[in-house]
Amino acid sequence: MDIELPDKLFFKIGEVAQIVGVPSHVLRYWESEFFALKPMKTRGQHRVYRRRDVELAMLIRRLVYQEGLTIAGARKRLRELGKERVSSPPGVEASRQVAVRAEFLAIRRELSDLLKEIDLIEADRSWDRRQPAIVTSAVPSTVPIYKKSEIS
Repeated sequence: MDIELPDKLFFKIGEVAQIVGVPSHVLRYWESEFFALKPMKTRGQHRVYRRRDVELAMLIRRLVYQEGLTIAGARKRLRELGKERVSSPPGVEASRQVAVRAEFLAIRRELSDLLKEIDLIEADRSWDRRQPAIVTSAVPSTVPIYKKSEIS
């Protein structure tokens, strides 16, 4: 199963579940069984997986589902492959960046909802016969977030 991961640093649990091909409750169970699988958590306690976590989950899936190993057998195989260790925990800055990005995404979602409401109001204006202005098409679906050093 050679899946190309999207070019992202962090993934939500639903995205990881879809990429790996298992339900999200299985990923949460694997976190308790495989110590190397430790996603970061945002301030709101949402799991945020790094690329290496996603790659490890894909390896665990292959070991358990395709090679037919038990959880203990997969744990042993990871030990043999040298992938059973947890990498150093992310720094405070990385955790802060994840939290800020999550906040930006929530704000973008709110703004998008507001723009859709404006579109509906414009479409309902029966006294004005001109075409309603569609403002939601002007909002990009992804907004890059730059570091301070890149802006200056």
